[in-house]
Amino acid sequence: MKEDMTMSENEDTKGSSAAGRLDSDKLKVLGSIAVDVAVEVGRTELTIKELLALNEGSVVELDRMAGDMLDILVNGTPIARGEVVMVGERFGIRFSEIVEPEKRIETV
Repeated sequence: MKEDMTMSENEDTKGSSAAGRLDSDKLKVLGSIAVDVAVEVGRTELTIKELLALNEGSVVELDRMAGDMLDILVNGTPIARGEVVMVGERFGIRFSEIVEPEKRIETV
């Protein structure tokens, strides 16, 4: 009886770790799905009146300080934070912190 209990405890441990991983076939299927990746510089709130008053050259103050890390979102869900870098003539983002999967699920 004791051996059965030990075996089932081991099976539960193996099962939970296996459930957390994707097998290669599932990964191949998921690999072709396109997702929207966005980098959020900051946010602010405006009234409609303020929004309508904006024109070329207007400056809107955001809630972040210069040099703060930026949020990296996939399909609107924060997955990481990073900093802007130059990649040749284009902007890029260097991932500095990855959001824990448990916290990502909380935001969905």
